[in-house]
Amino acid sequence: MNKIYLILIISSIFLLSSCAEKIDGTSEESLKSSIESIKNSLPDDKKNEFEDALQTIMFQNLDFSDLMKGEEGADAVIKDVKSKLNGLTADEIIGEGKKIQAEIEAKKKEQAKIEITELYENKSKAESNKEKLKGFKVIKSRFYKRKKGSYYVTYEPIIELTVKNGTDKAISRAYFEGTLASPNRSVPWLKDEFNYSISGGLEPNEEVTWSLAPNMFSDWGEVKAPKDAILTVDVLQLDDAEGNEMYSVKIFGEEEEERLNELLKKYPEFSQN
Repeated sequence: MNKIYLILIISSIFLLSSCAEKIDGTSEESLKSSIESIKNSLPDDKKNEFEDALQTIMFQNLDFSDLMKGEEGADAVIKDVKSKLNGLTADEIIGEGKKIQAEIEAKKKEQAKIEITELYENKSKAESNKEKLKGFKVIKSRFYKRKKGSYYVTYEPIIELTVKNGTDKAISRAYFEGTLASPNRSVPWLKDEFNYSISGGLEPNEEVTWSLAPNMFSDWGEVKAPKDAILTVDVLQLDDAEGNEMYSVKIFGEEEEERLNELLKKYPEFSQN
């Protein structure tokens, strides 16, 4: 029993001395050889930890502008790496790597919290604006292509809208999303945004009909929808008489919803639902 106990003690001392081997950062050659020596002395599962930690330490606060300064910059980077690693054991390298990674994760989490809060604020504001935008009514909407020219015939896309400004302010520009779809079809022929700068503005309670002509080479000019296709139009944003954004749902759309969901998958503790 005493012999077995002695063998275990000797084995433990050997393992501890192996792990206590330190990196020699006095030169590039000694740095490389000591790193390789330490790595080879480690068990396979710890080798990966060691290599990951080395990369984390070496890239911490790395100024890539130094690398653009040629040989002088590269020398400065190498000097900094040697200084960071000199005298550290494998366990110290791994520990330092974990510490740095934890700090990085903490910063990422804090930034995610700020972004999530902002996205929720924009979502809430967009929902409030959506209600306010209902005051600007699209009474009638129609899409067709008008024949143009006699010798060289082209077909000009036309979006015809009748709108009424039910808000209490004059509107200088309106932003819309048009959906061109056929009955009993789940996929529309076209879904696209457009806007119109209103000459002279649109006063409260004023009603007007516009015939808007999108670019012939835009999606509106290219779309080949059947005659039964119906155009529905939603109001996305209104600008006041000075051209400032008054109400908008554009601040929170599909992309923002996807981003919020993506962040909440990683940081569910910041959910406000």
